[in-house]
Amino acid sequence: MEYVENNSTEEKYQRAKKRIDKEKKFYASFMSYAVFIIFLGALNYYTNQWEYMWFLWAAFGWGIGIVTKAIKVFGLNPLFGKNWEERKIRELMDEEEQQNKWN
Repeated sequence: MEYVENNSTEEKYQRAKKRIDKEKKFYASFMSYAVFIIFLGALNYYTNQWEYMWFLWAAFGWGIGIVTKAIKVFGLNPLFGKNWEERKIRELMDEEEQQNKWN
């Protein structure tokens, strides 16, 4: 019984560590995005005084990637909801266990 508890605690720790790593990578990506877009905005201003704000194309394209990554990292997916995958795995495992009991 003690082994199961320790294993469960270790698994929780590993899942939490992976989540923190993903969050750190997201924040690093977001900071890179912010710094680079500010740089491009300044470059755009100094080259043509906002006549054509071409840096917004880069901000928009890269921004889509950042939003997508945030949805994935923070579980903000409106279609499947938070922890959908984990619930579905448990459901399928329970179904298989029930089938094995009847066979």
